[in-house]
Amino acid sequence: MNSMKVTITFLSLLLFSITVFCQHPKLTLTSVGVENINSGKEEAPLFTSLLNQTVANVDEAIAEGIDIPIPKDMAGGYTHQTHKKNYSLLHQAGNLYQLTGESKYAAFVSEALMAYAKLYPNLPLHPTNKSYATGKLFWQCLNDANWLVYCSQAYDCIHEYLSEEQRQLLESELFIPYADFISQGNPRFFNRIHNHSTWANAAVGMVALAIDNDTLLNKALYGLHYNDGDTTHPAGFLAQLDHAFSPDGYFSEGPYYHRYAIFPFLIFSHALHNARPELDILNYRDGILKKAVSVILQLSNSSGELFPINDAQKGMSIRSKEIVTAVNLIYALYPDSEDMLDWAAAQNKVILNETGYKVAVALNTHNTNAAHRKPIVLTDGKEGKGGGLAILRSERMEVLFKYTTHGMGHGHFDRLSCSLIDHGSEVVQDYGAARWVNVNHKEGGRYLPENKSFAQQTVSHNTVVIDKKSQFQGSRKKADNYHPELYFSDLDTAKDFQVVSAKESHAYPGTHLHRTLYLINDEDLTGPILLDIFQVKSDMIVSADLPIWFMGEVMDMSMDCHQAAASLSPMGNSDGYQHIWMLSSCTSDDDMFSFDWFDGDRFYRLLATNAQEDEILIGRSGANDPEYNLRSEPVLIQSKNNEENSTFIRLLQPMGSYDRDTEAHTINLHEIISIDKIHESKDHIITKFETNEAQWTVMLATNNSSSEQTHSLDAGGEIYKWKSVTDIQKTKL
Repeated sequence: MNSMKVTITFLSLLLFSITVFCQHPKLTLTSVGVENINSGKEEAPLFTSLLNQTVANVDEAIAEGIDIPIPKDMAGGYTHQTHKKNYSLLHQAGNLYQLTGESKYAAFVSEALMAYAKLYPNLPLHPTNKSYATGKLFWQCLNDANWLVYCSQAYDCIHEYLSEEQRQLLESELFIPYADFISQGNPRFFNRIHNHSTWANAAVGMVALAIDNDTLLNKALYGLHYNDGDTTHPAGFLAQLDHAFSPDGYFSEGPYYHRYAIFPFLIFSHALHNARPELDILNYRDGILKKAVSVILQLSNSSGELFPINDAQKGMSIRSKEIVTAVNLIYALYPDSEDMLDWAAAQNKVILNETGYKVAVALNTHNTNAAHRKPIVLTDGKEGKGGGLAILRSERMEVLFKYTTHGMGHGHFDRLSCSLIDHGSEVVQDYGAARWVNVNHKEGGRYLPENKSFAQQTVSHNTVVIDKKSQFQGSRKKADNYHPELYFSDLDTAKDFQVVSAKESHAYPGTHLHRTLYLINDEDLTGPILLDIFQVKSDMIVSADLPIWFMGEVMDMSMDCHQAAASLSPMGNSDGYQHIWMLSSCTSDDDMFSFDWFDGDRFYRLLATNAQEDEILIGRSGANDPEYNLRSEPVLIQSKNNEENSTFIRLLQPMGSYDRDTEAHTINLHEIISIDKIHESKDHIITKFETNEAQWTVMLATNNSSSEQTHSLDAGGEIYKWKSVTDIQKTKL
């Protein structure tokens, strides 16, 4: 391994005495903040615990010496992980120098940065050459930008420790060439609207503030083509704030990348707030940053995990460092953000600066409540006109309904898809991404080939697939031109139901999709249920598949359905079907079928209306997957073939639970005994379901979203009346 081993010498510890100058630090620590922290640590035990742990970690690193290897590995490899570890250590050490006054931390940062300054000028592009924007220290410029965001803060913290000669060397040999490389050297990376570019803009902007370089700062704020006085170019940090979020604060790439991007958005904004207060960045675009943080918190389930839509890794949660940072900053910097303290209590973490200190003090002196997640409808698109996302919520159940824009390069072809979470666990899942982040064995931690061939395809989601082809023929360029439309929503928690409805008319030529989801809570039901009405209307004869990617093991079903015994074959040849093993093909002569499964410690039932021509397929992901890149997950697909108009009506209900210690179960097999479509026309649909004690009639106007419209129609000799778009009427039996 070619590398430089840097250790802190006794001489270097004596070279410089501690000096404090009011201008530095000025990014995410300030001299006033340091003074406040040091005068009140006893009031912030969570912060003090973090400080002590950081001291132990950095002291260990100083004793071992810091390795600065010649870059060669992909994500997850030694050189990648080492440089990633280094920038985190340098950031921590810089903060410790300010918070403890011990010069060993400044010396550690100084010698490491000097070593990087010696290495960087002669570094070629990273030898992997696997990215559209290949970095130098890392395989992609994105990670190079990460390094600069952290190390600019470290430099800011030790600025006054360094001699003028050292500063000039670091700025001329390392920081300015580094910033030039990731900006003007990589315009495709730097000068667009994307989470990568947010990191790039923040990196250049942070180092610009640290070294007082207005030329770099203007590039960061306004993009590469900035001219003095011209701030209209559609690139740079302010353009990211303008375009990346809807007016509600929804990030177009989805929660996983919202979490990733919110960190540079807030870190750079915090630095601008401290160093350039005249920009008033915290109030930019009507306080869009505060809205964005509120939204990412709401886009977590009751276990704290982010909804894994689009390209997303399962398990990412509000406890990630990015969201902890976001909560700390918003609570500390916005006076009217008391609710953030409840989220901070749920995280039970803070960050090592004055915002984290302020949160830690408040947690020690204030009572907190459970973080409040609520039913919500969010708009998408810069102007809020790009569809959106809805979450229906009860005490135990959460339903996510996705009708957003495509989500740029990380989007999936899954319009009108939904997922369901019960007691904080996925019951009907979104697959997320096919990727092992930072696991070198799996394509160097990059997205796997199956991400495009399966995870992004329509059939891997819980939405209709027409003629076994993905929406927009799998073309991102086509998908970017259109978005679904919210038909209506009613999330009034005083009612027995919440409902959201949206339409998509461009995903398939001549075909209109309309989905309506109800989360129904009723005193005569033992728990919440999900009612799903999905209408397909086409100008031609088509087949329509509606998958449900359920989590767990099959328990029982009403269909004639047996698993293939001898051999398996894929369900198709393309559009994701090639990755699904066909386990069985089932039929039912009844006008309804049921399907039961068990997920960990709970039982669930799917009831669905059925036509004799329908085919029910049971499959499992993993076909045509030679490297075992896909998770093996079960799916049930209901197929309606050779029809112009198809309607899927489904009801999903929890059935009971299982105690593994006592091996006892509680199952209500017959709570809802039937579901039926009573009427369907161009403008209305009526559905009924019933238990032994009551019957519920669900009435929906499908082409008039006025809340004031009164509807009356005769269906089978019975008159149905209601006001507004929809209503549910219960009759005791």
